[in-house]
Amino acid sequence: MTITTIFYSYSGVTRGIAEKIQAECGGELIEVTAVKPYSVLTAYSKGCYRAMKGEADAIEPSSIDVSASDLIVIGTPVWTLRAAPPVNGAVQAITGCEGKTAVLFATCGGQAKDTLTHLAEALAAKGVDVRVKIVLDKNDVQDKGKVDALISAVKSTALSAGTSTGPASEPPITPPAV
Repeated sequence: MTITTIFYSYSGVTRGIAEKIQAECGGELIEVTAVKPYSVLTAYSKGCYRAMKGEADAIEPSSIDVSASDLIVIGTPVWTLRAAPPVNGAVQAITGCEGKTAVLFATCGGQAKDTLTHLAEALAAKGVDVRVKIVLDKNDVQDKGKVDALISAVKSTALSAGTSTGPASEPPITPPAV
């Protein structure tokens, strides 16, 4: 059983968090990129406008098959209180996701507002059960405790979805008794 972590990162912040999740939880790591990459100018002029409208970019890879995964983790930077257009493109590109469980995370400089709610709605329309939504602001991404809390949420969601976490040689992680 596997975890697939899908993300877009313009500045590298979201990539750093996604890589930490994959290092701790295992599974496949898929970075999506816009077919027409953003420059500093177009990220603000076109990218933010497209994000506000909830539009999707054409991305690479153009198709993301998660049928072999039990848990999908999706990470996005927040652009004008919305998911970045390449992440909207990733949601459209996902196949084999019906009945899967997901964890969403967003990185932002300030507020995320309804970013993850909109993303969860798009995934729900594809039959995905979003169980966890976590926002990490500019301070949180530097806070080991906050990042570890996200990783713990991924691990516990993976366990409840029947997914083993960590390297293949390790037994599944058992949550502490309460």
